[in-house]
Amino acid sequence: MTDKGNEPGLERQAELMMRALDEELTAEERAELENRLAEQPELRAEWQRLSRAREVTMGMKLRNPPEEVWDGYWTSVYSRLERGVGWLLVSIGAIIVGSWAVWEWITALLQDTETPVAVRYSMIALFVGLVILLVSVARHRLSVSKSDPYKDIQR
Repeated sequence: MTDKGNEPGLERQAELMMRALDEELTAEERAELENRLAEQPELRAEWQRLSRAREVTMGMKLRNPPEEVWDGYWTSVYSRLERGVGWLLVSIGAIIVGSWAVWEWITALLQDTETPVAVRYSMIALFVGLVILLVSVARHRLSVSKSDPYKDIQR
């Protein structure tokens, strides 16, 4: 009988049972598992529980949702698509107009001879730093929102 403190033995038993459930055992491994099951009643009980769980899950079938759910789904898809396209166009327009405005501001600032050079370049550095931070935060929020497991939970 295998000692309970023998981790490699426990790992091997678990591996054999999982491979047997997936029907991936070789003939030698099948014989090894059957010997272990014959020698260890607690392992045999665990094997029976796992086998029954597999039978139950393999026999399950998903029910089709009611028609109202599908109607709501497609309405949601179209709404999200429309909003996505709208936000994309607004974003592109804002980027183009904002870039033009910033270009004009930087050009005017560099041509300004009354403001000290250090102040002019400091203002440009401040603005560029703010833009970098804004883009970084927006990129992070977008990447987190795609993988957030709690985003669809309603309170």
